[in-house]
Amino acid sequence: MSFRRDLHNRFLAWFMARSDGKYDAFVGSRKRKLLSGLTGTLVEIGSGTGPNLRYLPPDLRVVAVEPNPFMHRYFFREAEAREGPVTLIRGDTETLPFSDGSVDAVLSSLVLCSVAELDLALGEILRILKPGGRFIFMEHVGAPEGSRLRRIQRLVSPLWRAVGDGCQPDRDTDSSLRRAGFRKVELERFTAPIPLVSPHIAGVAEK
Repeated sequence: MSFRRDLHNRFLAWFMARSDGKYDAFVGSRKRKLLSGLTGTLVEIGSGTGPNLRYLPPDLRVVAVEPNPFMHRYFFREAEAREGPVTLIRGDTETLPFSDGSVDAVLSSLVLCSVAELDLALGEILRILKPGGRFIFMEHVGAPEGSRLRRIQRLVSPLWRAVGDGCQPDRDTDSSLRRAGFRKVELERFTAPIPLVSPHIAGVAEK
């Protein structure tokens, strides 16, 4: 890891640990609804600093996958307040270290915007889910085609990706989800109070 990359990852972890609160307060009720009733083993991809742990049922086995090692200490700080078992591993969404059909649920929150190969990542999620398993997601997506916001997203995308760890503000994640091969995809659209990436989707895709 280069010094510049190392410094960027360290700053990103520090920033995320201090900026999750306002956003989480806005989406908290949606997260509670989406994550209630889960059982078995859940894999969270791009777990970051651990803001989702507080919403997961205590008897759920959680395995978090986070590629940025500087996020880990903040994640463990959140994990200390959780009653149920938590494991954290370093890895990437495009190559998940789990057997085929081995987990009950997968969770992503503001992650799919920045994976290098979205279709490959979704294929990995499908692969590790058991039949009937659920992929729970909450992601920002590109604004509608032809809108002023979409044009702005495209204009700032190169700089945004460089600063935001590969995040693509105009990515059509919802379209990718629908063609990924899930048996059923249910989602809602909402607007979050975040400049440039306010269009959001949240829902469940079933294998």
